[in-house]
Formats: sequence, C-alpha cells, structure tokens
Amino acid sequence: MGIVDKTSLISEVKQTVSESVDLGKDISDEEIKELITAIVFEKSKQIYLTVSEKLEISEAVFNSMRRLDILQPIIDDESVTEIMVNGAEDIFIEKDGRTQKLDISFESSEKLEDVIQSIVSKVNRSVNESSPIVDARLKNGSRVNVVLSPIALNGPIMTIRKFSNNPMTIERLISYGSLSDETADVLERMVRAKYNIFICGGTGSGKTTFLNALSNFIPKDERIITIEDSAELQITGIKNIVRMETRNANTEGKGEITIRDLIKTSLRMRPERIIVGEVRGAEALDMLQAMNTGHDGSLSTGHANSSRDMFSRLETMVLSGALMPLEAIRQQIASAIDIVIHLGRIRDKSRKVLEISEVIGYRDGDIQLNTLYEFVEEGETGDGRVTGTLKRTDNKMVNTLKFKMAGIPDKV
Repeated sequence: MGIVDKTSLISEVKQTVSESVDLGKDISDEEIKELITAIVFEKSKQIYLTVSEKLEISEAVFNSMRRLDILQPIIDDESVTEIMVNGAEDIFIEKDGRTQKLDISFESSEKLEDVIQSIVSKVNRSVNESSPIVDARLKNGSRVNVVLSPIALNGPIMTIRKFSNNPMTIERLISYGSLSDETADVLERMVRAKYNIFICGGTGSGKTTFLNALSNFIPKDERIITIEDSAELQITGIKNIVRMETRNANTEGKGEITIRDLIKTSLRMRPERIIVGEVRGAEALDMLQAMNTGHDGSLSTGHANSSRDMFSRLETMVLSGALMPLEAIRQQIASAIDIVIHLGRIRDKSRKVLEISEVIGYRDGDIQLNTLYEFVEEGETGDGRVTGTLKRTDNKMVNTLKFKMAGIPDKV
C-alpha cells in the first residue's frame, strides 16, 4: 500500500462509521458493509488505493466491528486447525500439524476482551474476573476455551480448536491413512450391531473427529441423543436427533446444568443411543449405567494415553462422585464398554488409530482386554513421515453375540 498507513486508515474508517450511525440500533450486516464500502470509496479520493486494497481495508473494518477482528481470516482458513491467543500480541496457529507464530496482534487487550465477550455471549455464557474460565463454541462448531486474569498472567488467553465445515467421514480417514478399508468395515458393522464403543486418546489426537466419523454409521431411523459441554459434533442424516449442551452457573452460582444432569434426563427421552462427547468427571458412572441398562450402541470419548489408562481414569471419575468399592466400579466398566479405540499423534504429527480392543470381562481384580488391531510402524520416509499400518492381531474376537443378534456378519 506504499506510503499509506493501513492501521491508521482502518481506525479512521471505523471512527467515521461509528459517527455516522447509532451502532446500538438493530443495523444489519449488509447495511454496515455498504456504509463501510462507501466511506472507503470516499477515502480513496484523497489517498490512492487499488481495488484489492479497498477490499482489504473494508473487510478489516467489518471484521473488527461485526466479526472476530484479526482472527476472522484465520477462522475462515480451513487449513488452520488450532488458534492459540496468548494475550493481545502473541497469536499462534497450528497448520499441517506444525505450530507457528503469526505477525499480527490485536490493537489492545480491551479489543481482545471485546472479541471474547462477543463469542461467549452468543452461546449464553459469561466470563469475567469472578468467573475467569469458560468453554464456548463458534457458530461453525469450533471449540473455544477462554481464561482471563487474574488466572491468566499474560493477558486474556483464548484457544480455538477448529473443525471442518464438512463433517469427517470414515472415507476421509482412510484417505489420510488413519485406518484401513478392512478396519473401517469392521467398525461400521460394530456400530450397526450396537456395540458400546469408547474412544480414548491424548489432547489433539482426533477423538471428536473420529466420533463424528463413527456416528455416520448409525442407522438413519434411530433416535439419537447427543450430550456435550460445548456442542461440536456434526452428525448428519439422522432426523430423530436431540442435541443437548451443558450450562454454566450464573453470577449468583445458580442454574448450572451438568453432563450428569443431561445424561439422567436423556434416559427419560426414549433414546436408542446416547452419545456423550467427552466424559471428564462423576458423569462417568451415569454413562456406564446407561450403557448397562439397555442403551446399547452408545458412544463416548475420554482423555487417556492408552486403553488401560482409560479404565484407570474412568475408575477415578466414578470415585469422584460416588462411594463405591473399586471392584464394583471395574465390574460396571467391564460390562458396559464393549470396544475401546485408542488414538494418538505420532512423532510426525499425524493422527493414527493405534489400537482397537474388546473388553472381554472382569477377572482376578482386573478388566480383561483382547487386542484386535494394533498399529505397527514400518519405517520412515526421507521427509520424516512415519509409515505403518493398523494390523489385525492373531487374537480371535470373543464377544460376537451382538453381531449374531443383529444379523450382521461377525468376521473380524
């Protein structure tokens, strides 16, 4: 833009727009866009601007006034999977599995806080000094986590986990090399036969993405209830679906609706399957009991570094909300969960299905696992990409009853 100070020009246009209309009134986005375009056109009579520069300035002003300011172009960039805002000046993104710092910043911490308040208010949530942590979501389903001062020491912190506008499918996971055609066929038959499936993995391993893909195998005539902290599942093609989301307490500490509350109420809604986006606490017991009381085919996810670790974490979650003997908890887990799928990010940053196991019972104080598939590393390419496949073990599948009851081939 030559000698033109872009930042100053954007500020001038914003100031002129604010003086021209009462922004407190119900003015449509189209009206604001037209006004911004007209003001930029007037400015261009004084300062030479190319067509692309006019467009760039108009979009920057509109994003600042009506959308997510400097974050909007990054939100719109489908190749970006994560946005990490560490205060007004430090913005990082994850793209193609790599993290990089961007050469952009908010004009002030106050502007960043305005953007944060705009995001959380749209999903009826609040965040402030007395309640400085909140989970929210964007209109496109992206997950947002916010931490404010005094908890965050280096300014308002916001992390946005983006999800594609196109729901993930098993076909796309196959094309990415996350799993094979053979394994996809087995998982499809397991979902149709109503095996209770639990997906576990570390942060960023693709649990929600994989849950989305598996959910596409659910027969379209079933009644599904989804329960999440922040709604992000993109289940398509099912007409009889109920989507529920938790609610934080208000400023007086009242009105909180937890995942546990939602699981309990879902049982009175005649669900054929219950999908819990992620279990983190005492609601684990309610989920296990739902799986044990006729709601076969339920799906859920949880944070863990292995299938065994997931069981330990589930035990801890149940104990956080109920005084039960450990043996009783383990028996509940063993009888509720049929299949455990462990996902992970390997050293080349790619996401893989590392293991698929069936739970075959509880014996001698321990939950018994039978590993059906495991990822076997085969080598590494010159550019550092890990090669390998998810291979079938020699272990025969034990629990084939649900396949037989559903009239589905039990070849695994």
